[in-house]
Amino acid sequence: MTDDIPELTDEDLASAIPARLRKRLISGDIRSGDDIAALRRFVRLTQEQFAQAMGISVHTLRNWEQGRRTPEGPAIALLRIAAKHPRIIRENLVSAA
Repeated sequence: MTDDIPELTDEDLASAIPARLRKRLISGDIRSGDDIAALRRFVRLTQEQFAQAMGISVHTLRNWEQGRRTPEGPAIALLRIAAKHPRIIRENLVSAA
């Protein structure tokens, strides 16, 4: 029955990312600040919330999203986890608060 399938909300649509992009992010292939911003929206967190959940400063996140800096090492690992398991990042925000 299609009655059991909820309608997509505007928020759902705004946070959606193409499967190809998500797969690329899961593999750690982050090509631009736009990728990081799309991932943050996919996880449905503000810059402040995402930075807190990731254990980084908002300044660092903004530098990534604006392409002034690129994540390295452990940060890429965390971004891969965020792409594969967004709920874990959201839960980390709750436990960090």
